[in-house]
Amino acid sequence: MQRREFFHLAGGFAASTTIFKKSVVLGEVEYAKPIIDSHIHLFDPTRPGGVPWPEKNDSALYKPALPERYETLSTPFGVVGCIAVEASPLARDNDWLLGIAAKHPVVVGVIGNLIPGTPTYQNALDRLHRDPLFLGFRYGNLWSRDLEIDLAKPGFIDGLKALSQAGLVFESANPDPSLIRALLRVADRVTQLRIVVDHIPNATVPVQPAALEEYNANLRTLAQHPTVFVKLSEIPVVHDGSLIQDPAFYRERLDMMWDLFGADRVIFGSDWPNSDHVAPFAATLGIVRQYLVHKSRDAVEGYLWKNSATIYRWHPRRSDQPHL
Repeated sequence: MQRREFFHLAGGFAASTTIFKKSVVLGEVEYAKPIIDSHIHLFDPTRPGGVPWPEKNDSALYKPALPERYETLSTPFGVVGCIAVEASPLARDNDWLLGIAAKHPVVVGVIGNLIPGTPTYQNALDRLHRDPLFLGFRYGNLWSRDLEIDLAKPGFIDGLKALSQAGLVFESANPDPSLIRALLRVADRVTQLRIVVDHIPNATVPVQPAALEEYNANLRTLAQHPTVFVKLSEIPVVHDGSLIQDPAFYRERLDMMWDLFGADRVIFGSDWPNSDHVAPFAATLGIVRQYLVHKSRDAVEGYLWKNSATIYRWHPRRSDQPHL
C-alpha cells in the first residue's frame, strides 16, 4: 500500500514543475459539506497477534488507526462519515473491522476481504451480508493476488455473480494495465456488478506508446459500462521531497477521469492514514477543494457524498449524515 513519489500521466501530460509554496487553506473559498470519505483504513498494531499491515518499520503508520482518531482529525473539515476498507488478508479481520464499525457510527460501511471460488467463500459472503454495514469486498493488486490470472480459476466468476446478486460492491486495489484489463473482463461477464476502481489518479501507467494506447483504450471501454465507478483517491504527489500543491498540476489527470466516467460516477476517498506518507489530511482535502472550485454545486455534492451513497448503498447512522 505504499505510495509512489511521482506518477506518469496517460496521454503524455507533462508534469508541472511549479511548486505551490503557500499552504493550502481550506477556508479560502466556500467548500461544500458534508463529506463522506469513501476510503479509510482501520487497524490496531497493539491488538493480540498484531496486524499484517502496516509493517513495524513504517514510522508514519505503525500505530493505532481507529475511528476516534479519524473523527478528531476529519470532523473540522466537514467529514461526517466514512467507509472503512480492509487492510488485512485475514478472513477473521472482516469480523474485527465490522465489530469496530458497529461501535462507531461515523463508519457508514465496510469493504472487506473475500476470495471468490474458495470452499468457504459462499458461506462467508452469506454470513457477512447479513450485517448491513458490509458493503462488499475488494480484490486486485494486493496480498500477492492477480485478478487477471485468478479470473480463470474455477468458481471465481460464479463468486462475483453471487456478489452481484447480493447487491454488493466489487472494489479493486491499486490499478495498473493488467488490472484494468481484468476489470473490463469482469464488467463484460458480470454485467450488473457494481465495480469501484480505487486510487485511479495514482495508477501505474505504461510508458511505451503501444502499451499506453492499449491502456487508454481499455480505460475508455471500461468507462462505457454504467456500473463501473472510479475513486479519485491517492491524489497528492510528492516531487523532489516536496508536496505539489499547485492545482494546475493535478487538473488534467483528474479532468480526464471525471470526463471519462462522468460526474455521477466519481467519488472521494482520502486513503487515510496511508495518505500520511505523502500529505497531512488537511493538505489532501485542500488539493481536492482547489480542484473542485470550478465544478457545479451538484457535481461537488455528488463527488463528496451522493455518488458514494448510490454506489455503496450505505445508510446514515447519525443525524448529521446525509441521505438520498
